[in-house]
Amino acid sequence: MASGNTNADDAYVRFEKVQKSYDGEILVVKDLNLNIAKGEFVTMLGPSGSGKTTCLMMLAGFEPATNGEIYIGDRSINHIPPHKRGIGMVFQNYALFPHMSIGENLSFPLEVRKMNKADSEKAVKRALDMVQMGDFINRRPAQLSGGQQQRIALARALVFEPELVLMDEPLGALDKQLRERMQYEIKHIHENLGVTVVYVTHDQSEALTMSDRIAVFNDGVIQQLSSAENLYEQPQNAFVAQFIGENNELNGVVEKIKRNTCTVRLADGTKVKAEKVNVDNVGDKTLLSLRPERVEIDPPEKMDAHLDGKIEELIYLGDHIRVRINVAGNDEFIAKVRNRGDKRELNEGQSINIGWAATDCKALDA
Repeated sequence: MASGNTNADDAYVRFEKVQKSYDGEILVVKDLNLNIAKGEFVTMLGPSGSGKTTCLMMLAGFEPATNGEIYIGDRSINHIPPHKRGIGMVFQNYALFPHMSIGENLSFPLEVRKMNKADSEKAVKRALDMVQMGDFINRRPAQLSGGQQQRIALARALVFEPELVLMDEPLGALDKQLRERMQYEIKHIHENLGVTVVYVTHDQSEALTMSDRIAVFNDGVIQQLSSAENLYEQPQNAFVAQFIGENNELNGVVEKIKRNTCTVRLADGTKVKAEKVNVDNVGDKTLLSLRPERVEIDPPEKMDAHLDGKIEELIYLGDHIRVRINVAGNDEFIAKVRNRGDKRELNEGQSINIGWAATDCKALDA
């Protein structure tokens, strides 16, 4: 189920009914249909073994598709070798030539394309300036830090001005602070150049920060394809809700359905209203999904849901306090209370009332 798909006429990259099997039996990628518009930044996000990297490798030409067609523009690239696809690639392990200077590393893809020396020197300078590494042209990769090497790998992918750049977990080896800085830099380079980027990661915050659209993969299938905001606010199934951001879960049974809302009976008999997303009938088992920041402690009377709970644990995290609550048989239920400095009295073991708006609570597949 891939909503929010660019239509085929506008697509620059197209996967049509693409399948991949390594052993002829198990499909690692199952009937993938995906359209990516020119200039778009699309991230393939999912756990290990979900099929996302395999899709990237088929697009790059390092893996053949078992079935289906892959197009760039209006030409099928299934039988075009990798070096003739005109794609820039950035890998996690940088893949720089250790015996060459930074300048030589960058001019190598231009020599392969038979560019003359003067144009090549201009292109190398432009690409290095883009990643703020112009002063490092004569150094060797071993003389650079991990973050610097990653910038050079990015510059090398962009030096021949490809229209499509593929990135496979490119920031995976960097520490948290550097990784976050590089996310913004890649995002800004993409905005300035207008290239099409297909990015693979298992890091959800990276995907949320950078992408125009995110394809959430699981078990070789795109579970949902949409903007970061849509994935977070409107998950289409329990897998997406659990994989994107932090999420509270309550199990229950659908008692009543009225248009877009339903009433759900929880394990302890409490009845709550929720938005009907992925349930069809009265009597269906459902998993309710609710973001911790949407849970209110001591909610106003008019709130849709009111439940009694007990505080199990309080964790002070600076900008907010993380409150773990035992509610409706779930002792891992989390509320985030914003730190307003008003020293609201919350204590472990305290009985409290919590609530939320029905629109914030999604009734999903069990």
